This record gives sequence, structure tokens and C-alpha cells, in this order.
Amino acid sequence: MEDDKPWALVSGAVEHGVYEDLTPIIKQHFQILCYKDFLQNPQLHGPKIQAVFVWDKSPPTDPSTLRSLPSLKVVANGGVGIDHLDVPYINSLGVKVTNTPGVVSDATADMAMGLLLASARKIVQGHQISVDPNTTNHKPQSLMGVEVTGSTMGIIGMGHIGCRIAQRGKGFDMKILYHNRNRRSVEEEQAVGATYCEKMDDLLKESDFVVLAVNLSPETTGLISTRELNLMKPTATLVNISRGRVVDQDALVKALQSETILAAALDVTYPEPLPRDHPLLGLPNVLITPHVGTDTLSTSRKIVQRMVENAVAVLKGQSIPNEVKPK
Repeated sequence: MEDDKPWALVSGAVEHGVYEDLTPIIKQHFQILCYKDFLQNPQLHGPKIQAVFVWDKSPPTDPSTLRSLPSLKVVANGGVGIDHLDVPYINSLGVKVTNTPGVVSDATADMAMGLLLASARKIVQGHQISVDPNTTNHKPQSLMGVEVTGSTMGIIGMGHIGCRIAQRGKGFDMKILYHNRNRRSVEEEQAVGATYCEKMDDLLKESDFVVLAVNLSPETTGLISTRELNLMKPTATLVNISRGRVVDQDALVKALQSETILAAALDVTYPEPLPRDHPLLGLPNVLITPHVGTDTLSTSRKIVQRMVENAVAVLKGQSIPNEVKPK
């Protein structure tokens, strides 16, 4: 019966926004309370909430909100990155944290390749010229692009997403280099034609396209800064589909302005969105999208399904498919 289902707190976007079609997946197992309705009377609603479904960092999981949820058992995050969640603190309240690795890999890898291609072949600039009513020269020299086929792609972070990016690069006959905390098996390397670089510096020096696919952590914050950008080829492009904080944006602006590197293609920045007067927004050799790497209907559906599976497992005391534990 409906009344027997546990209550879950969700963001308004999931209930009323572009993800409205996905709520039936949640409602199969939970009664839903939108965050905006929760705020009307936290004292009334808080005690019945057993799960929080976090989508695009909402609802918030700050201490004040969590303290108002005495029955909470699980915070189920949509997506892999959990840098917006204080996992040790949440766990200290007796609450589990879960995420959704794997299901986002293909969509994110597609986005990485799309950014790489769009930047290399200046697709956005070409579109703008083609639709501009004032255009007189439809094929200016400025649209001369960079060859992708046969070039070298260096992937920093060879997890699920990194491997999927490598597969796509292989389809373009690219030479694939990668740097990772742990080397993949020989079989995994051979499957995507990837060569391991023990030193990230070697990858930076050799790559025509450097693709960032790492998780955000204290070790990866500011991973790419002035020194690393200076190691890259002046003809190289930086592609970031990980997290904005992985790149020192001030250093990136200087590198692009001085033509230390050729271009950057970014699905992530810090903050998101950037202030409208941020210098990155005015550079002609930058392509920016609003963190939409996982935003396909198919992947969104898979994410929500996995969030529900994780939450149900916690509430039933079963083995949790994707529990996140403090490192």
C-alpha cells in the first residue's frame, strides 16, 4: 500500500522540472516530499524522512538539514562525484551514503569526445558563422581545425569513465596514453590500445589532447596548474569532464591568453555557472558547457534506478550495491 512506503526527500527539479518523467521510478518504492514543501514545516515533515535523493547537489545535506531528519537512513547521490557531501559527518549520524558509478560512464565519455571534436574542428564557431545574417565569408581561415584522427590523447584518470573515453579514442585511430594511481591490467590496456605513463609529466608533454577524468580529492584539487600547462604542447587542447577544481582556472586563463596551449573544452568549472564577467567566458579558444556530461534521458533513468536500488537496500538491511565510505 502507498501509506506503507517510506518517505524520501527530493529536490524540486526531480519532481517538477526536466526530470519529472523519472519520478515514477522513485514512487514505486517511496513516498516523495519535495524540498520546497519540506521547508514549509521541517518539524512536521522531518521525522518521517528515511532517504534523501541528491540530484545536482540538491536537496542540501548541510548539518542543519540533516539534524532535522532524525529517521534518516541513507543519502543516495545521483552520479559518481561526492565532493559536495561530507561523508564522515553523514556517517557519524548513522546514515549511509551511496552513489551511482558505472551507469554514468558512457554518457560522460560521449561528452568528453564531443567536446574534444567540437573544439578541434571549431564546430560551434562554424555554426555561429553559418547562421549569422551578417556573414559574408562562410569559410574563413579562422575555422581551420586540428586533425583528431591519428593524434595522441592523454587520459588522466583511467577509471570507468577514462576507459570508455579510451575506447572512443581508439575508434578515431588515436594513440592513447593514460596516467592513473594504479596501472590497469595488460588485458585492459590492450582492449583499448592504451599505454601507461607512470609520470603524468610524460603524458602532458606528448599529448595533443589531455582529458581529465579523475575524481575530485585533496590530491587532485589543482592538479593542473601553471607548471603542468607549461609542459603541454602549444598545439594541445585541455578537456575537462571531471570537476572544475581539478584545474587552476587562473592559470588556465593565462595559458590560453598567452597561447601556452591551443584551447580548452570544459564541461565543468568552478563555480558553476561562472560569474558572467569571468575571463574564461570571453576567450575565443574556450568551449564551455554547463556540466551536462550525464544529461541524457537514458542515463538519467539509470541513475535514478540505481539511487532507488541503493536506498532500498539500506532500508531493508541488504547488501548495498554502491556504498561510499570515508577514505
